[in-house]
Amino acid sequence: MLKHVTAFVMSGAVLLGAASDLAWAQSAPFAPGLPQGQRPQFGVPLSGVLTLRSDVMFNESAFGRRVAQEIEAEGAVLTAENRRIEAELRAEEQELTERRKSMAPDDFRRLADAFDQKVQEIRRVQDTKLEEINRMGEDARREFLAVSLPILQEIMREAGAGAILEKSSVLLSAEAADITQLAVQRVDAILGDGRPSEDSGK
Repeated sequence: MLKHVTAFVMSGAVLLGAASDLAWAQSAPFAPGLPQGQRPQFGVPLSGVLTLRSDVMFNESAFGRRVAQEIEAEGAVLTAENRRIEAELRAEEQELTERRKSMAPDDFRRLADAFDQKVQEIRRVQDTKLEEINRMGEDARREFLAVSLPILQEIMREAGAGAILEKSSVLLSAEAADITQLAVQRVDAILGDGRPSEDSGK
């Protein structure tokens, strides 16, 4: 049975807060790692260690949602192609079965072996296409992390933090130290969905 593609399910992104909310930062306490007199930016928790749900950051970002849509579209094309090929192979197999009644056993065996080889080659080709689609998601995640690192570093600097840890690996932490939604906001504001701008090639 030919393989089908499971599309990613992604959720929506959060819009960047209004600039007027920056007034909150004027009354906020100093972050422990910031130089004296420097106050944290609005929305950045005051913590020496920050946590991040990297999967959520990717899935909820405009970049991640765009990648999910592209993978879903490619998967739908492959699924339709697999169903068409499967129907064609079943018809060919049925025809071969009917011809068996009027063929010598050796002649039928040659045709059957050739048909089996054809099926195996088609499976190999379609499996390769599926692997390429899966690789699209993996490559996109690596690219997203690479382009997001400077943004995360800036959040860490603003918080005066010494590290950002994957939240799933942290046994206990204050909820205020989770910067996932802030990271989504910042990434969306700076990267958008990751597509080149219309005039980038001009």
